[in-house]
Amino acid sequence: MDITNYVERVERSVDYIESKLKKKPKIVIVLGSGLGKIADLLEDRIIIPYSNIPGFPISTAPGHKGELVVGDLHGKTVVAMSGRFHYYEGYSMKDVTFPIRVFQLLGVEYLFITNAAGALNPEFKIGRPMVIKDHINFMGTNPLIGPNVDKWGPRFPDMSVPYDPNLITLARTVSRDLGIKIHEGVYIAISGPCFETPAEMRMLRHLGADAVGMSTVPEVIVAKHGGMKVFGLSAITDMAVPEAVKKPLTAEEVLEVAEKTGEKMGAIIVEMVKRMDV
Repeated sequence: MDITNYVERVERSVDYIESKLKKKPKIVIVLGSGLGKIADLLEDRIIIPYSNIPGFPISTAPGHKGELVVGDLHGKTVVAMSGRFHYYEGYSMKDVTFPIRVFQLLGVEYLFITNAAGALNPEFKIGRPMVIKDHINFMGTNPLIGPNVDKWGPRFPDMSVPYDPNLITLARTVSRDLGIKIHEGVYIAISGPCFETPAEMRMLRHLGADAVGMSTVPEVIVAKHGGMKVFGLSAITDMAVPEAVKKPLTAEEVLEVAEKTGEKMGAIIVEMVKRMDV
């Protein structure tokens, strides 16, 4: 990929989005599969379809609308990304993480990222949110491979604290106050689009992961490279534990559970935003 053309694409997208905004957002929420209802909570909304944004990719995954929703949430300007891009769709890692670069140049400081994930930890419960404390990149590639754009971030970014400890602490407090039970754990990202074989489930668990999915990690890597503070939340939609698998898993089942769990996740995120000093 020609990095000069890529930078120009990002800048064109930024210019277009800025022309539509009343105020610049400091918080972005990436809505995973079945979690689009969070965008409905924003007030005084502006909806920007991806297809209208110059240079922006188009989302094809089930349950992803493909639009930016900008609005107010407890007095704070927030942008919700309703639909993300996955490596399994055939996008390059640069396109998967393209929106994060756009948000970085828009001046966004906080990334809230959500996803649907299968539980590798046998103690986990379906339908319960998991706060991501750390992750494992098992996708076989990295979005920072290639020429580095120094004005965007360092060549070798530190990833020792990928998820912001203060936001994790806030999530614990908020969840307790709301009476919502949560898990905390390590998320491992695979390329997909296949769900895991029993042998793969055992391997991923042995590597130290508590939940598995097909997104999030590339975006988090780029966000950290760009200096953002990150909070991650997974909807535990199924048990990726060989002994617990009774029948073949379908994407429709994952979406159904994700939508139900999304109500709890939305409540947590909204209350977190309310209590943040931004």
